[in-house]
Formats: sequence, C-alpha cells, structure tokens
Amino acid sequence: MESINNVDFASLADTAVSLTTAFLFGGLIGFERQYRQRTAGLRTNILVAVGAAIFVDAANRLTGHDGAIHVMAYVVSGIGFLGAGVIMREEGNVRGINTAATLWASGAVGACAGADLILEAGLATLFILAANTLMRPVVRFINKQPLDTTSVEVTNSVYIITPKHAQKIALKQFIETLEKAGYQAHDVKVHQFGADEVEIQAVLTDAAVDGNEMDALIAQIASKDYVNQAFWSPSTTD
Repeated sequence: MESINNVDFASLADTAVSLTTAFLFGGLIGFERQYRQRTAGLRTNILVAVGAAIFVDAANRLTGHDGAIHVMAYVVSGIGFLGAGVIMREEGNVRGINTAATLWASGAVGACAGADLILEAGLATLFILAANTLMRPVVRFINKQPLDTTSVEVTNSVYIITPKHAQKIALKQFIETLEKAGYQAHDVKVHQFGADEVEIQAVLTDAAVDGNEMDALIAQIASKDYVNQAFWSPSTTD
C-alpha cells in the first residue's frame, strides 16, 4: 500500500521532465562521441545522464534538497570509477581520457536535470559540445608545433647502437661527450639490439633542447669509436 500512497502525478510529471531532459542532452553529447567512433558513444552517455538524473531526482523527492546534494556527491565519485574503466594504456600512451571526462560531464548534466535545473543542464551541454568540437582545431594547431620549442616540455633521449663487446667503453665515451656538451643524463638504459649489438639510451634532464645543436652533437657522437649508430628523440608520452 505504501507504493500507492507514494503516487503523486505532479511529482511524476516533474520526474518525466527531468529524465527527458537528461535523455535529450545526454543524447546530444553521445551523438558527437558516436560520430567520432569513441569508446563511450550515444547509448553510454544517455545512460550516464539518465542514471544520474534518476538518483538525484529520487533523492530530491524523498529527502529534499539536502539529500539531493549528498546524492550528487556520490554520483560524481561513482561516475569517476566508470570513467576510469574506459582509460587505456597502450605502449606508453594513455588513451580514453577525453572519453572519461565526457562521461563525467554527462553525469553532471544528468544531475542538473534531476535537480530540476533544466536551463543549467542545457547550458552545460553546450559547453561540453563546444569543448569536444570547437576546441579540436585549437588542439590540432598546438600539436603541430615543433617539439623543440622552449614552451613545450618534453623528455629528450639520446641513443647509440654499439657492439656488445664494446658496451662499457662506448657507454663511458657516450656519457663523457654528453657532459662536455652540457647535457646531464638522469637515466641510462641498455637494451638488446639484434644478436651482437646493444642500444644505449640516455634520458636527458633538459626538458627543452635546441634541435640544431642536438643534431650537431649526434654527428659528434656518431664519429666516436664503437658507435655504429646515433640518434635522438623527443617524447611527450611520459
């Protein structure tokens, strides 16, 4: 009988508006993600937004605004765990962070809808879509900038390929040449390279280097005894 007593058509209509809003706005966000073939697409973003709206709306109805505020806090942390599930690490590269952030933002839209903040949910949706669409040209422009500029922090590594029997001598000369040029290595790694050679990697402490100076240094290192190959590489994956 308690379920019958809880029937309130005015409240039910309010819930319908909240869930419909969450469905539509979550669908807009999800459509953009689906169009770009992301891991969390149309249905996932709709479910996250509607799920958040259900929890907040129910708390708002049963306990009032104070209870809804507490539930929103739990929704934030819960969706954080969901987002962590779509983040993948492949060969040192982290993928899925933007998808996870979008899921988190979809939950926020749903929470606003569940709290009857319809206009706020719509405004949040516009900002989320703008971040995922309008900001893409800006991101592409930044990514096209050369990595050896002083404004971009990277990890620079210098490599040599040397015969295995001359590894110790080559390593000593390698480090000495770097230090004379003013570069310090905070990590040195040795990897097997074929049957008779090894690759020695020196990770430099310098976050930014001059490309022309580094190319000249590589030519100097390559001229040393026992050095079969020498090259350098900047990386932003660490």
